[in-house]
Amino acid sequence: MVIRRADAGSESGAFPAASLVDAVPAARWLHPGHQATRLHRSAGAWSIEHGPFPASELAAGFAIVDVASKEEAIAWAMAWPTADAEGDAVLEVRETGCTGGCAGIDAPVHRPAPHLEPVRLEPYAVLIRSSDALEADLPPPPDVIARMNARNARDAQAGVLLAGDGLKGTAKGARVKFKGGRPSVVDGPFTEIKELIAGFWLIQAASRDEAIAWVKSYPFPWPDVTLELRALACPLPH
Repeated sequence: MVIRRADAGSESGAFPAASLVDAVPAARWLHPGHQATRLHRSAGAWSIEHGPFPASELAAGFAIVDVASKEEAIAWAMAWPTADAEGDAVLEVRETGCTGGCAGIDAPVHRPAPHLEPVRLEPYAVLIRSSDALEADLPPPPDVIARMNARNARDAQAGVLLAGDGLKGTAKGARVKFKGGRPSVVDGPFTEIKELIAGFWLIQAASRDEAIAWVKSYPFPWPDVTLELRALACPLPH
């Protein structure tokens, strides 16, 4: 996954420009952080926090890049469109994969059967905020992995879950930082746990409340977890 980190420009509301959307068709762009919702679970109880959040903690968008190595992913990031790179964009390169054997999901967009009344579904990204345990790639118990895989498979079949995967710790990642359009590479690990993402789901729901209900019903393997719900700024391709 290549994550375009948020900054003042991406949080302005005019981001992404149409030229950037066209130049990076694999990217999924997110609405600014003032429209974000964070869900915290602690001791079995949920609480909800609404944005805005500091830009340093946010992603502006992300793309899944199918390449053979970290070096190829970095090269892909270094070729980022000039118009955005000249704005000093920061891209985070992360290896996907769930420690312990979670199956990644890449499902087709669901379409209602022709005889049913169509329901307008909106896409949302559900981002796992990282923690010390997640950054250390500690695997969940096998029975928990089995429940997660079963839920992912069921929701993918139903057309609710469009994609999802874990992200390996940043020791296996890197950042590509642009300055005046010139890239430099900084290898992980990164210590700013509060700014990191440890995995994602891409879901579609009829409303934000329905998306929040999906998050609350998911069999997360951790008693304490924070997730960020972000609506997509651009429609998904059909």
